[in-house]
Amino acid sequence: MLRVFLFLFFAGVCAAEEPAPSSTVFFAQNEAAISGYDENGPLVRRMVEALVVAATGKTNATDAWRSLAQPSDRVGIKISASGGVLFSTHKAIVRTIADGLSRVGVRNIIVWDRADMAAAGFRTNDYIVREVEPVTGYDPKAIFSSPMMGKLIWGDAMFVQREKKIANRIEPDQISDESHWSRVLGEVTKIINVPVLSTEEHCGVAGCLYNATIPNVDNWRRFVQAPDTICDLYRDPRIQPKVVLNIVDGLIAQFAGGPGFQPNYAWAHATIYASKDPVALDATILREIDIWRAQSQLPSIAKRSSYLETAEQMRIGNSARERIELKNVEVR
Repeated sequence: MLRVFLFLFFAGVCAAEEPAPSSTVFFAQNEAAISGYDENGPLVRRMVEALVVAATGKTNATDAWRSLAQPSDRVGIKISASGGVLFSTHKAIVRTIADGLSRVGVRNIIVWDRADMAAAGFRTNDYIVREVEPVTGYDPKAIFSSPMMGKLIWGDAMFVQREKKIANRIEPDQISDESHWSRVLGEVTKIINVPVLSTEEHCGVAGCLYNATIPNVDNWRRFVQAPDTICDLYRDPRIQPKVVLNIVDGLIAQFAGGPGFQPNYAWAHATIYASKDPVALDATILREIDIWRAQSQLPSIAKRSSYLETAEQMRIGNSARERIELKNVEVR
């Protein structure tokens, strides 16, 4: 009996320590895809479709799109718009995704972010454009609790506007351990996550995990100060089960000062990445960013991005270089 118990115990330990299957990150690079800040729409479309075919393992674009969503789905395309018109998710990428989904019968498509969508140039009738509005953009019933306390400010759902400070009276800070998810997350059934290739000054890389979580919660400042909590946010049933594909827009890449636009640290990288594994994608672009930072004599952001290692431990995806295969998808 003891022998059986020890066998089962050690078998369980080995199973728990067995590494996750390796991940593949696909990339397409073509210098003609971007000129200055102008995208080459037809070429970008070919790059995106080729990457989607590769990432889904299908043989053609129609089957690839059909594997991601059904006509009954309400698909959210989560972009990054905080860089304004020059450094937001490029419109040709968004149009290609929306057109591909439409071809397989998906009619309900929402393109959204917390940033000012109009300022980023997103005004179209091809799909619904939404912003996570201050206060009203969050669902007060969709709560995420964390032991870490955060200071509420205007825009957070539960912030209460108070009188200005006057002599002999100081209003106390409003502190809460709760955040509220954006209403859009409750509406969509599938998510295609499309961040730009950028840094974030607190949590290192503003990649797939960041883009799907931080712009979708209020009282969010506490999370970037302790980035491991981003992993907990991503694992929430409102996000992880819904994300069917991650595409990183690296047509313009920024290696410092993000996620807002800092042209001194941005350049035409002319590359788009795709993977089913958000952690592998983030780890890949982190290594690229650190190469560029070293060339500019800037310190590494690897320590600030250590939450990617936590994400691997939580089996969200792979961050170790040896568990990530990079595959070039040639597009002319």
